[in-house]
Amino acid sequence: MSRRADPVLIGGFVLGALVLAVATVLLLAGGELFSERRQQIMVFEGAAQGLQIGAPVMFLGVKIGTVKKIQLGLDEASGRFVVPVTVEIQPNVVHTANGEQIDLREASTQRRLIERGLRARLRMQSLLTGQLYVDLDFHPDKPARFRSSDPAVPEIPTIPTPVQELAGKLENFPVDAFLGDLAAIGDSLRGLTTDPATRELPRRMQEVLGRIETLAARLDAQLTPALTEARKDLAELRTTLAAAGSALARVEAAADQVGSAAGRVGALAAPDAKIAQGMGRAADELTGAARSLRSLTAEDAPTVQNLNEALKELARAARALRVLAETLDRHPEALIRGKKAAEGTP
Repeated sequence: MSRRADPVLIGGFVLGALVLAVATVLLLAGGELFSERRQQIMVFEGAAQGLQIGAPVMFLGVKIGTVKKIQLGLDEASGRFVVPVTVEIQPNVVHTANGEQIDLREASTQRRLIERGLRARLRMQSLLTGQLYVDLDFHPDKPARFRSSDPAVPEIPTIPTPVQELAGKLENFPVDAFLGDLAAIGDSLRGLTTDPATRELPRRMQEVLGRIETLAARLDAQLTPALTEARKDLAELRTTLAAAGSALARVEAAADQVGSAAGRVGALAAPDAKIAQGMGRAADELTGAARSLRSLTAEDAPTVQNLNEALKELARAARALRVLAETLDRHPEALIRGKKAAEGTP
């Protein structure tokens, strides 16, 4: 005879199983089972291949939500197909320095963030699998475009990916005209390189450089002795001027003595005597001539300075010709392109 099952034991077992199941559900839900769910919508242009339900929603690199729904829509204004994506953002994921929690789901908070440039963009989550995720970041330079037709669900504006932006710019690029211009440039370069005059140019440049080198050698050979002779003449001139200065000093001293003698003779003679007056005038004229000659032969006299400047200019001209010959030797293309272009040539 079989034993009768105990109803109390069975009921306790069933009740324990139910409690365990509820505890497991609450544990897996992580406290979100009884939390208020708020959804936001984002409308993306172009294909969303790689975006799956459950993909993360990242804000400045931190996960704040998940993708809950992916649909296919039509933008009536542009006639293009779009991809509306519904997401759920976790509550109270932002904390201030004072410990205050900020709910990104609040309409006022989202509105302020959108005004500051909050935009959504699809980014690659894994290069290996090609999965995408929704990235929220600030792009104040991008305009906010709202495309959702459901006013009950808050919308976060979206922006295209860098690849989509590049494709949009290349869409209207005149490729045929660009390739035609490249072909025309290639034909022009080919004609220039095959022109007989262009092929003859290196030989002509070599001849010109040879003539310039010969001219520079001649100038160097002729100017060097001339500069040496000029320096010798200048040294002799300075010696002569010094001797003339000393002679003039002696003449001036003699003139002073003559003047003093004339004064003594004038003192002995009558004041209106012609001899005394003539000797006085002669002494004055001799003194003035001596001073004029000294001022003419002094080191700071204009004549001496002009002679020195002329010799300096002659030396500068010789150095400039030597520098020109060296520059043409190093950079022969300076005859055609100019000095600055030749110096900038590697």
